[in-house]
Amino acid sequence: MMSTLFAILFYFATLVFVVGTLYRISIYTRTPAPLKIPTTPAPITTGGVVLRMMREVFLFESLFKANLWTWGLGWLFHASLALVLLRHLRYFTEPVWAWVAFIQPFGMYAGITMVLGVAGLWARRIFVERIRYISTPSDHLMLALFLAIGVSGLVMRFVVHGDVIGVKGFMLGLMYFDWQALPSSIGLYVHLSLVAVLLMIFPISKLLHAPGLFFSPGRNQADNSRDKRHISGWAKQLEPKDMGNAK
Repeated sequence: MMSTLFAILFYFATLVFVVGTLYRISIYTRTPAPLKIPTTPAPITTGGVVLRMMREVFLFESLFKANLWTWGLGWLFHASLALVLLRHLRYFTEPVWAWVAFIQPFGMYAGITMVLGVAGLWARRIFVERIRYISTPSDHLMLALFLAIGVSGLVMRFVVHGDVIGVKGFMLGLMYFDWQALPSSIGLYVHLSLVAVLLMIFPISKLLHAPGLFFSPGRNQADNSRDKRHISGWAKQLEPKDMGNAK
């Protein structure tokens, strides 16, 4: 019964995650950028914009310039989360890719640093007055959710060891529509339920800053307004006579 319940839950959560995220991205792509508003100092070429975006995605450059403590905790959390997610690929691949097998020990301890990072970010929202003032209940709930996912995963890894082979069989069964039995474990049920909740709320939460970063005019525009006229997408669709009237 629990196997069927979690199979249906994960199919639904994945559907909501994929469709919801793609829908929000489609909105981003249709949102006009009528002005040239790159955050200065900004690159003046397309290559420079790409390099800037890479630094922002992997190094959190703007956050580094703004606040070192926030940057350190944020980078620790995001880097650890990325490594943990990559480590979990072993549950969805057979045979396990060589590089996924190689990072297993690192990914295991990344779970600890992920919890430390999210705990630090949550403490910042609680104890720093100016941050506490602008924090909303959803901010606290998202951090609590990540913390609960991390702690429940660590408990299964270091305290109550789960049936890894059984979990992998269940996940592979979901992928190939050949449902397998899910190992009976309260800790596993809690962990998977929290992950499913995260997938379902992703498209309606601030976590959309992940894809949204690439659509930010302040980051994806080159500072070349003196050399090239900027015309937003909706303006390009106007007829010549309408363009003349707009002028």
